[in-house]
Amino acid sequence: MKKDLLSVSDLSRNEVEQLVEQALQMKKGGTPSLLSGRTLALLFEKPSLRTRVSFQMAMHQLGGHSIYLSPDEVGLGKREPVADVARVLSRYVDGITARTFSHETLRILADHSPAPVINALSDQEHPCQALADLLTIYEKKGRFSGLTVAYIGDGNNVANSLLLSACLVGIDFCLASPPGYDVKEQVLNQGRQFAAFSGSRIRLAGNPNEAVKDADVIYTDVWSSMGQETEAEKRRLAFSGYQVDGELLSRAKRDVLFMHPLPAHPGEEISPGLLDDPRSVVFDQAENRLHMQKALLARILPSNPKGSD
Repeated sequence: MKKDLLSVSDLSRNEVEQLVEQALQMKKGGTPSLLSGRTLALLFEKPSLRTRVSFQMAMHQLGGHSIYLSPDEVGLGKREPVADVARVLSRYVDGITARTFSHETLRILADHSPAPVINALSDQEHPCQALADLLTIYEKKGRFSGLTVAYIGDGNNVANSLLLSACLVGIDFCLASPPGYDVKEQVLNQGRQFAAFSGSRIRLAGNPNEAVKDADVIYTDVWSSMGQETEAEKRRLAFSGYQVDGELLSRAKRDVLFMHPLPAHPGEEISPGLLDDPRSVVFDQAENRLHMQKALLARILPSNPKGSD
């Protein structure tokens, strides 16, 4: 049966934990050619560094191939309806990884593609980033239960997936966002449902200082994402006081980790030099995109290559 990954909620706790374990094994013990003969299409509406390269290298290291399709080459919904792109592309490739502006585009792709579709970022979620984040947290802390992640800043797609994944595996999640920029109620409610089963808690803090108290991980993201350039000045004013710096880290636990999905804007959401702070695991986090992508592809892509008996 086809398995898509459009949201963290498409996975169970057991599946997430298995992915983390498999990614760790692949990172430590090498990568067998599990996907020999398979081809993955990278269908991107947005530019990317980590997502594109990690998926391409993951397929290469697993013995498969990837095809990158730029916005100009395909023109999703412009040159050709999204549904038709899905119908045609799935005849050629074993899986589709899509990076889109609208989450609805992903849903249409998944609805019309017999091949599995993976969300490589949409306006609602970034599940591949969140899974790599969990891998990093587990690698550094050795557990999920009993940990607290404090997220400071915009309640965006990264925050949505991080909240859901944390609650799924039993990590407490605390969020501090300016008024009007918090995580949507629908995501909070879904997170609370996961938390009810895993035993984790969600807390909304009034300010960053309150949020990071007793935090094991402090996480932030850019104030203005791609597509929000016209709001940049408005957002800089709204997020004044939400910068993560060394002083804020010092208010958390002594062994706190600092995380950021990159790219970062020093002088805005983080202070200059913070990426190189000893508590920062940002570049380990970026590397782990590769290892989690390998685990994910090995699990989601079909067992037989396209065109085989």
